[in-house]
Amino acid sequence: MIEIITSNYAAAYAAKLSRVEVIAAYPITPQTSISEKLAELVDTGEMDAKYIKVESEHSAMAAVIGASYVGARTFTATSSQGLALMHENLIWAAGVNRPIVMPVAARALSGPWTIWSDHSDVISERDAGWMQFFCENNQETLDMTIMAYKIAEDREIMTPAMVIEDGFILSHTVEAVDMPSQEEVDDFLPPFDPEFKIDFKSEPRRYAGVLAPDWWQEHRYRRMLDMEHSKEKIVEVERDFERRFGRSYGGLVEFYRCDDADVALVIAGAPTGTAKDVVDEMRDRGKKVGLVKLRSFRPFPGEELVKLNDMVSMVGVFDKSYTMGQGGAFFQEIRNALYSPDGVPIKNYIGGLGGRDVTKKNIELIFEDLLSLSKKGKVDRIIDWVALKGGPRRWE
Repeated sequence: MIEIITSNYAAAYAAKLSRVEVIAAYPITPQTSISEKLAELVDTGEMDAKYIKVESEHSAMAAVIGASYVGARTFTATSSQGLALMHENLIWAAGVNRPIVMPVAARALSGPWTIWSDHSDVISERDAGWMQFFCENNQETLDMTIMAYKIAEDREIMTPAMVIEDGFILSHTVEAVDMPSQEEVDDFLPPFDPEFKIDFKSEPRRYAGVLAPDWWQEHRYRRMLDMEHSKEKIVEVERDFERRFGRSYGGLVEFYRCDDADVALVIAGAPTGTAKDVVDEMRDRGKKVGLVKLRSFRPFPGEELVKLNDMVSMVGVFDKSYTMGQGGAFFQEIRNALYSPDGVPIKNYIGGLGGRDVTKKNIELIFEDLLSLSKKGKVDRIIDWVALKGGPRRWE
């Protein structure tokens, strides 16, 4: 059934279809309509779940961690400062293997105050131990939220997952979304059945006690293995999803028209759709450009991205955040993955911060820059800020 809904509503309906049992959320722009829609669904009896009203995002994460311990499928959602307020408990949830799924309406971190979109909030949590999936459109938000439960709750993974939608650009924009039936989702996604859960009556256990130095390093090593193993599970779950629902997103990354490309641009989230249109238009004019859609940042798909060394002569990476280090986070890790003495040259483009539009003209100028650099065989500068007011005229 086709519904015309926002990405926020797509996330809420995905929670309903996934038969989430416990919800704890605190409102924050632009996430609020996710928690409002779920409150409505629970209040009207359309959704059989416990909705816990909390005083902060920190409490919301603590509540779903506790609910997950007793074997409940859990859900929360947040954005920006709310995600930052969760930080302590994000690391705890990952460290104790709680498979919580949390859509994040990605938004710049204040101050000064801002409510508009970029990826600085979710990038700030890249080391929290959560899987991070970036969505291109509202359909992908719904589908990825459902798939995220199947990946996260696998007994060999047991890792929480963020499903990331660009704030306002997706969260408040209506699109046609193909809504699967409850029976179809029930057949795809079995009930959460953890190997261990709190059972005070018949099998009391102690969870997450002190871990002394003689085992802490091994614990972190096991968490690393869980994250690495999730790569296979993501591909496996998506193939199953495609077989049942007819939609595929390419696994960890999607290579779009890269087979005979001279240059490629790596990008994530909502700007991906705009960039695909630019690729199609430039291809019609004989320009050999390709696109790499980064769907999963955690786990990081280094093995897939390193293929670019043999596919193209120049790579660009577009970041909607800046780390105050050397370039954006995507760029830093992709450059590391592609590095070799004979590796392809790579350049970072920073843009779309704090709600600044990422236009077709921006993307086309990036591709033209990459094509020009490809003929020279080297980059002119490592980092370029796109469409900066008062910046270089080459972006006008």
